[in-house]
Amino acid sequence: MTTRNHRSTDSGLEAITELVLAGRGRLITGREVLIGELAAWATHRSRRVSTRTATKNQLLGQLDRAFPGLTRALPDVLGTKIGRLVAAEFADPARLSALGVSRLIRFAAVRDIQLRRPVAERLVTAARDALPTRDAVVARRVLATDVGLLADLDTQIAAAEDELATLVPLSPFATLTSVPGWGVVRVSNYAAALGDPYRWPGPRQIYRASGLSPMQYESAGKRRDGKISREGSVALRRALIDLGIGLWLTEPAAKAYAGELKSRGKHGSIIGCALAHRATRIAYALVRDHASYDPSRWS
Repeated sequence: MTTRNHRSTDSGLEAITELVLAGRGRLITGREVLIGELAAWATHRSRRVSTRTATKNQLLGQLDRAFPGLTRALPDVLGTKIGRLVAAEFADPARLSALGVSRLIRFAAVRDIQLRRPVAERLVTAARDALPTRDAVVARRVLATDVGLLADLDTQIAAAEDELATLVPLSPFATLTSVPGWGVVRVSNYAAALGDPYRWPGPRQIYRASGLSPMQYESAGKRRDGKISREGSVALRRALIDLGIGLWLTEPAAKAYAGELKSRGKHGSIIGCALAHRATRIAYALVRDHASYDPSRWS
């Protein structure tokens, strides 16, 4: 270490010592450690979900080369157990064609997958109709690695969700899962984006920090609201919108509110922001009061 580095290290230690002696230091609390851990796992899960989405898109491209016509027979290939099985075991349509309908059903049953005969018939027909492609062989090799990667990502995401399911009940955000449509993942993403909830004076500040507040401008002496500012935390903005969507899909009062806005000609983006604003107020109040969701209070 050079003399200059020694000097800067000594100066830094002196500055820290002076701050501590002046009473300006702050102890790290158990709550902050817990929130930090919650944020780490939520961020880890979000990254893995993004990677999984990209992997699925690549995998579908390889499937089109290896097994043309499969996605017409089974549109949501990677969203079903049988689709995953076909991608892993029958990327070569000739193999599936040779197996036939009855043996395919038995093959799936051995792997605890219940396959209906009409679906099996569609798959076998697609295999028989599939035309060979120039890149089929290499596509199947790449596909095999992508299938393994996808399975690994699924495992990592499930493990992260298990961690979040353990941490959320121990955190200040525990009561948020009592709200209809707010599961562990939605609450965790909100917690990760918000940080320590007790540093926020109110829901208005949280909403403004997300960049969802409309920009204001004056014209002819009148103040008008414009589009949302988007000046703030992208993660917090996404988390609040997601909480609002959770309400919109499952909470009766929120559904009625959204329906009213729609009947007044409001666009989906405006309704989404309105429900995100409602979600912000609900989340802040429940954390502040350590209370579970009471529908009568928010009707």
